[in-house]
Amino acid sequence: MGIHSVSEINLYLKNLIAGELPLQQTLVRGEISNFKKYPSGHCYFTLKDSSSSLKCVMFRSRAQHLRFMPANGLQVIAGGSIAVYERDGVYQLYVDSLAPEGAGDLALAFEQLKKKLTSEGLFDEEHKQKLPRFPKKIGVVTSSAGAVLRDIYHVVSHRWPLVQLVLYPVQVQGEGAAEQIAEAIRFFSESYPVDTMIVGRGGGSMEDLQAFNEEQVVRAVYASKIPVISAVGHETDFSLTDFVSDVRAATPSQAAEFAVPDRREMQRHLQVLSGRIRNLFASGIEERRGKLQSLLSRPVMRSPQKNLEARRQRLDMVSMRLQQLKDASIIDKKHRLSMAMEKLEMLSPVMVLRRGYGIIEAEDKMLTSVQEVSIGQDLKITLKDGCLNARVEALSAQKG
Repeated sequence: MGIHSVSEINLYLKNLIAGELPLQQTLVRGEISNFKKYPSGHCYFTLKDSSSSLKCVMFRSRAQHLRFMPANGLQVIAGGSIAVYERDGVYQLYVDSLAPEGAGDLALAFEQLKKKLTSEGLFDEEHKQKLPRFPKKIGVVTSSAGAVLRDIYHVVSHRWPLVQLVLYPVQVQGEGAAEQIAEAIRFFSESYPVDTMIVGRGGGSMEDLQAFNEEQVVRAVYASKIPVISAVGHETDFSLTDFVSDVRAATPSQAAEFAVPDRREMQRHLQVLSGRIRNLFASGIEERRGKLQSLLSRPVMRSPQKNLEARRQRLDMVSMRLQQLKDASIIDKKHRLSMAMEKLEMLSPVMVLRRGYGIIEAEDKMLTSVQEVSIGQDLKITLKDGCLNARVEALSAQKG
């Protein structure tokens, strides 16, 4: 028995396990725990059951193809090879494939992404845009080879032939389909504006519809400045694009019906409106005719001359009364003027002079007191019939 190094033992066990074919292609059922994804893209986790655990590693080259995000507590079936990691002397499962047990990986990925986008509010009604009533251009994002375009064209041409359909052909399934669809949506939203956009394809399996469940497509629809009608699959099919779109149609034909009005329905609506207008016009004329008849039936309209004569008589009476009031006012004002003139005449200086009084002035100033003159001063005396000059010889002041 020789002495061996740790490396030799680990290498021996590695080669021993590598020689066991059942351990090279095996499937292991277990619950994920301690899951961690590193920036490198490699995933490390543990599979466990009620009594044991197994370390696992899934390198980036395999993990990048996963359609769902592994999470702790998820029951899965992992496929791969058992090998020894020499440095630590532990064996682990090198995972090549990973699938959730029960629901498929696509269904799980669908629910995971739906939950994530719902929490971000991408499906909220407040973000929905209204479809234009009368679009002129409709952008169509679908395959040029499928029946979807034919169905949309057939419905639109019958319902509203004035509209123009603009096709952006894309691959609707398989590798690269999601990128093409997202790019087409951005093209119409940012570079070639249309009034409405229809995004869709015919029915199929969940794998066939997967491109319309990809996050980049959902976010492109959410960011679109143009209202988007989702027409993915048939009535029973649902995609994440359906939830984020402004309107979800069960089929491409129904999407076309949502996008444009029906000319026959519009014609019927116009006929109804025309009938209402005619009825309103007729009833308006009838109403005015009734009012006119009512006016014509009044006495003033039956005998306008008689009514005019009565009003002329009233006018004459009013004119006569006004003349009387005018004459009375003039007489009253003349009487008042005469009395005022008499009062003024009584107060006139001329009337005072006629009663024997005079006006004495010295140096053009009227005198009212002997205190205002001096002996020898010349005076001017005005009487009722003329003036005279005098000189003061003496002064005698009144006592009292």
